[in-house]
Amino acid sequence: MKISSATFAFSSGKLSQIPDDGLPEFAFIGRSNVGKSSLINMLTDNGALAKVSATPGKTKLINHFLINRQWYLVDLPGYGYAKTSKSDRQEFGRLITDYVLKARKLWFLFVLVDSRHAPMKIDLDFMRLLGREGVPFGIVFTKCDKQSAGQTEENIRAYERTLAQEWEELPPRFRSSSVKKQGRDAILGFIDGCLDDRTGE
Repeated sequence: MKISSATFAFSSGKLSQIPDDGLPEFAFIGRSNVGKSSLINMLTDNGALAKVSATPGKTKLINHFLINRQWYLVDLPGYGYAKTSKSDRQEFGRLITDYVLKARKLWFLFVLVDSRHAPMKIDLDFMRLLGREGVPFGIVFTKCDKQSAGQTEENIRAYERTLAQEWEELPPRFRSSSVKKQGRDAILGFIDGCLDDRTGE
């Protein structure tokens, strides 16, 4: 997929504020400070599109970016920065929960996890929520350039083993590095394939 245009469209503080214009949405989410803004900027080849911050929990709204005037790339607030709770709605935030469970135009959700860490409970719990609710998602392992290839492989295999204990089929998985632009073609190619599949129906 070639991105010829990527522009900020609008921000929303609640689901009802998102226009029902029929354009498909591909959303990105993860724990705070997982490298989401850097990944979005890398995918769109625009270093200033999504604001990168060293402060966890900076993104508070749902941000829509219009890509090629055909689909939206959606930047969701990070989860896991606020105090957690047994309630999914409280743990992941009402805005996040409302969007991933109720957004009518959401075609696919990319869940970002830091490749430097072993499987973390809050990420696994969020994936369980998505699976339970039938939300189509894939996993993007970020910051793969920050450690040895062997350590990255070990952590990813640990995720796969953990997920395989509960899932009959594992979700799509991508490896990324915003610095080296690793994963750009794979992720954009996947989105392109989703758009082609829907167009061909």
